[in-house]
Amino acid sequence: MSEKSGIVFVGSKMPMDYVLAIITGLSASNAKEITLKARGQAITTAVDAAEITRNRFLKDLKVSKIAIGTEEMPPREGETRSRMVSTIEIKLTRE
Repeated sequence: MSEKSGIVFVGSKMPMDYVLAIITGLSASNAKEITLKARGQAITTAVDAAEITRNRFLKDLKVSKIAIGTEEMPPREGETRSRMVSTIEIKLTRE
C-alpha cells in the first residue's frame, strides 16, 4: 500500500490480504478515503476485497467512485503486437 496517497495496488494475493491493507490504511492515518487499483485478472480480487471490507468489517464505508479503463501493454517476448488490459479504480470513502 502506498501510505502517502491512500492507494492499494491489488495483485495476485488473496482478497483478505487487501481487506487488511484497507482497514490498516484507513485506521492508521485517520484517512477518510482509500483507492483500490487493479488491472486484468486482479479486478475480481479488488471487487471482492472492497465488498468484504464494506459488508463484514466497516459498515460505514461507501463506494464513492468507480473508474474503468484500458491500458496498452507492450508485447511480451516472442509476440509482435501490443495487448490491451482492462483497469479499475475503486474509491472507498468513510462517512
